[in-house]
Amino acid sequence: MAIIEVHQLAKHYQVFRKNAGWSASITGLFHREYHTVRAVKEVGFQIERGEMVAFLGPNGAGKTTTLKLLSGLIYPTSGTATVLGYIPWQRCNAYRKRFALVMGQKNQLWWDLPAQESFILHREIYDIEPVPFQRRLDELTDLLEVRQLIKQPVRELSLGERMRMELIASLLHSPEVLLLDEPTIGLDVVSQRKVQGFLRHYQAEQQMTVLLTSHYMKDVEALCRRAIIINEGEIKHDGPLADIVDRFSSVKQIHLQFAGNEIPVDLERYGKVIDQVPPRVKLEVPRQELPTILAALLDRYAIEDVGVQERPLEDAIAQLFSQKSSDQ
Repeated sequence: MAIIEVHQLAKHYQVFRKNAGWSASITGLFHREYHTVRAVKEVGFQIERGEMVAFLGPNGAGKTTTLKLLSGLIYPTSGTATVLGYIPWQRCNAYRKRFALVMGQKNQLWWDLPAQESFILHREIYDIEPVPFQRRLDELTDLLEVRQLIKQPVRELSLGERMRMELIASLLHSPEVLLLDEPTIGLDVVSQRKVQGFLRHYQAEQQMTVLLTSHYMKDVEALCRRAIIINEGEIKHDGPLADIVDRFSSVKQIHLQFAGNEIPVDLERYGKVIDQVPPRVKLEVPRQELPTILAALLDRYAIEDVGVQERPLEDAIAQLFSQKSSDQ
């Protein structure tokens, strides 16, 4: 049974357009021009219990709007959605106790108070019994390695430490569905890996259903097997993450190591040189021409080592994002 079901969900906004200058301001008092922004265009997908799914798209694609719809923060223009059998925008208290929303650019902890004070407030809001609350808090602070920091004011913590505190606050009530919007935005590599490792371990242990948005492809590759790609408010791909490169990338990469310390000067005739540190070169070539180009290179040059790789995931997705809807 699907935990999240979305059918033809749409959200449109009326945006006021104003020209520059005082005369335009006066005109705007009597006559306003509006532009309709279709943030989400009749999207549809299903997510089963225990899945961790990446929800990808460029800025303005409709990712955060969709998460806000699923969390009940905003109402849709049309369409339907259910999460755990509830309609999110009806805002039932029973539903609120069963999901959590974490937004990397929004804080839910009190800035000037220690994190433990915000955790106690969450205990009261979600009506968690003291013993289970303390047991869960101890478990989460140990897993995220912040037990010694919960007594410090939130404003004194680093960005990575604050993000881990935000995760703890969101998980204290044992949600069945977790909506993550850019959870590692702005974090350093060490903090990113700690958050990734925690999410991977915790989701597998609790069998929680997770929908993750991120522009950091290392998050996606480390955590998700399935990806939903949205662009210009429409779903462009829904399937295994591994299929994205095959479906949207028309090139492959050849890694060459030439004999000696020199590299040939005419390699551009075979493909695009994307990196070269003599005697190593990285070529990008059309996928369909790979066998022919590889055979020609091996026949003409003295090559000590060769390797063929798929285009990096982030490059394939960037290519997809740059395409217009009419090109899909």
